[in-house]
Amino acid sequence: MAEGTCIFCAIVRGQEVASIVYEDETVVAFLDRFPVTRGHLLVVPRAHAVGLEDLDAGDGVRVWEVGRMPAGALRRSDIPCEGINLLLCDGEVAYQTVFHFHLHVIPRTAGDGWTELAHPAAERERALLDADADAIRTALAGDRG
Repeated sequence: MAEGTCIFCAIVRGQEVASIVYEDETVVAFLDRFPVTRGHLLVVPRAHAVGLEDLDAGDGVRVWEVGRMPAGALRRSDIPCEGINLLLCDGEVAYQTVFHFHLHVIPRTAGDGWTELAHPAAERERALLDADADAIRTALAGDRG
């Protein structure tokens, strides 16, 4: 999605309405229009980046720093919050629906009904884990080359 047609870019520029909870020169945090739970918010960089690889490293650091702030505030607010999920969806198969990098900050309570993160996890054999680690290390080395 091009920057000119991106809903999050429009929010950052003030061209679309959003319930903003925090903003600075690098990021904007606002409530999700389609929340998983009450208080679910998004932290987005002002600069358009589709995913992790497109994200400026400094902007990425700031997104995570700001993601911590409402996590604590949610616990101190009157919004029910017994825990927090920080969720990042990078790519369509990872459930990213708006292609502007964003971090979900989702307040959780017992019995809130959100169970979609549950999955049947089988233990992976050590040899396979080691082979995967080697493949990732090799790719990382190529990135530095």
